[in-house]
Amino acid sequence: MLAALLALAALQNDWTHWRGPDRNGISREVLDLPAELKVAWKADVGVGFSSFAVAAGRAYTIGWADDQEHVYALDVETGKTVWKHSFPSDLGDKYFEGGPCSTPTVDGDRLYVLGRWGELFRFDAATGRLAWSKNLRKETKVRIPDWGFAGSPRVYGDLLLLNLGEAGAAVDKNTGTLAWRSADQDAGYSTPLPFQDGGVERLLVSSGKAWIAVDPRTGKEAWRIPWVTQYGVNAADPIVAGDLLFVTSAYGKGCGLFKMGSPDPVWESKVLSMQMSPPVLIDGHLYGFDGMGGKPSKLKCVEMATGAEKWTQDGLGCGTVIAATSSLIVLSERGELLVAPATPSGFRPAVRARVVEGKCWTPPVLSNGRLFCRTGAGDVVRVDLRK
Repeated sequence: MLAALLALAALQNDWTHWRGPDRNGISREVLDLPAELKVAWKADVGVGFSSFAVAAGRAYTIGWADDQEHVYALDVETGKTVWKHSFPSDLGDKYFEGGPCSTPTVDGDRLYVLGRWGELFRFDAATGRLAWSKNLRKETKVRIPDWGFAGSPRVYGDLLLLNLGEAGAAVDKNTGTLAWRSADQDAGYSTPLPFQDGGVERLLVSSGKAWIAVDPRTGKEAWRIPWVTQYGVNAADPIVAGDLLFVTSAYGKGCGLFKMGSPDPVWESKVLSMQMSPPVLIDGHLYGFDGMGGKPSKLKCVEMATGAEKWTQDGLGCGTVIAATSSLIVLSERGELLVAPATPSGFRPAVRARVVEGKCWTPPVLSNGRLFCRTGAGDVVRVDLRK
């Protein structure tokens, strides 16, 4: 019985897809922090900004090297490669290091991967055996946004939802057969987000010019909120809270809070302009980095209902934030890890340590007390957030 309960607890703490079990960047774990943060192991997965999916003792991510993208399954205890799959791919280093930006998705014994330029794969998660693959760019003739496809695959029943075209696309997750697609306009860079809209299931997808809600089964549009960001970089995932929707982007755009489906903001400001990694919402407050990569940025706490800034923290660059229950887990742009209570009264880290060297634009992932971090160059570390 005890073994079964432990196995169930481990399963509940798996981080099987982008933004974690509740799609909000927050783990359900309660941290029991060690006095000192230590790196358990290091690995190299190649250039890119893919995050991790963690399940059944394996951590999955994607990197680029030698004119190929490489899908890695790493052993969570040792960091050794369990299996790897490679396919030809262009680096795509336009104004940044390049490499893949989407994150693998685990669905039971299956792993789904979307490559930078539209290659889609289904693997056996344990062995890496390829069940099927297809090139969506060739099949649909869909245009590729300037920085390739960055949204991660999202499982919805028997469908795999993707951010392709103006308002997404879907394939049958068992066969890869195209189920529906949207107009041939530039996609945004966020991951499709299923949500409840007045008791109706919707899917929220970013295009280069708007946030669009569709029926996840058919792709039929329900409503849209125009959101025009320079270069079409609508990348930071939105935050849904009841009938409210928070969106943010950089390049001088800012952020806004909307009633679901209404194009008129409850409030709009530049208090939290987030380029890539989204904020986390805890007890009515948003925690995230205001700024852009390589430019002055600040970690902030903002009251969601009003847009009021509660506190700001300098010196961390354009980093990333996830959370564990009510603890912020912050990875600075240059690889410093900080863990602090999530409170609007101020930022007071309980522990902090430099855990990796290099540019860190990828949100870390927490699974069963193990934190996985990576740099754009492909250096991966596992840090224990448990005694």
